[in-house]
Amino acid sequence: MRIPSPVLLMLAALCWGLSGGIGGLLVDGGWDPFVISLYRGAIGLVFVGAWLVTHPHRTELRNRRLWGWSALAGLGVAGNFAFYFVSVEHGSVAVAATLMYCAPVFVFLASFLLGLERPTLFKWIAIALVLGGIALLTGVHELNASDIAPIAVAAGLASGLSYALFIFGFKYASQHGSAPAVLTIAFLVLIPVLLVPSETGQVRDAMTTSDWPLFLALGVLGAGISFTFYVAGLRATPPAVASVIAMIEPVAASLFGLTVLGEHLSPVQYAGMTLILVTVTALSVLTRDRRRPH
Repeated sequence: MRIPSPVLLMLAALCWGLSGGIGGLLVDGGWDPFVISLYRGAIGLVFVGAWLVTHPHRTELRNRRLWGWSALAGLGVAGNFAFYFVSVEHGSVAVAATLMYCAPVFVFLASFLLGLERPTLFKWIAIALVLGGIALLTGVHELNASDIAPIAVAAGLASGLSYALFIFGFKYASQHGSAPAVLTIAFLVLIPVLLVPSETGQVRDAMTTSDWPLFLALGVLGAGISFTFYVAGLRATPPAVASVIAMIEPVAASLFGLTVLGEHLSPVQYAGMTLILVTVTALSVLTRDRRRPH
């Protein structure tokens, strides 16, 4: 029986949210964020590589533009994974997940600068609301705010920027090859990029650690199954609907952090998180609805 596309997207977002919580457990266990991200990508490579092997159009790998744009997408994925867990290490899963979802704002700003998107009052207001939500979430509105380290905020935003880079890279790479080809190249680029800053000792230790079930679950949910679900679901789902469904990810990650990791958010931080998620959802839905022909 064929699974409906919205359900596939929901499963992908849920997998990403749960993987963020699992990564939080590994961070709490003392594992280096880069090592965590490295194994997440390596296990994901096994999945998408197997998908590519069974794909009927493997000759597309000869396309240089496919490699160039896919490599850019790989840099985005590497940054997204690594900066996310750095933010978790110095802050919390809830904060990291929410800041990462500022990515649509970064996409709009980049589109303004490149002339790909027309700036409007509505979009500027939306961006201002998201920035306001970030201020509430991170506590910068308080003079004595010390609950969230600046590096956690910077890394969370960098994770969102990297996610935006992945969106651009994947968008243009898809014009020159199939999804499994793009994702395979992206993960191949990710491996050496994350291997360099990773602690060599921990890279070796992760192969024999008792935490290997967590590493395996992180890779399977956060890079293997999730990307497969997401790409398959996106084929027959309007982008606006997909963007709304994707909001499950930060909510799932936040709930995991609150219930399993024992993290805590104040009412003001909850308000900031809600403002960010609602505004980003509205920004994605309303602007894309306007692009549809009537």
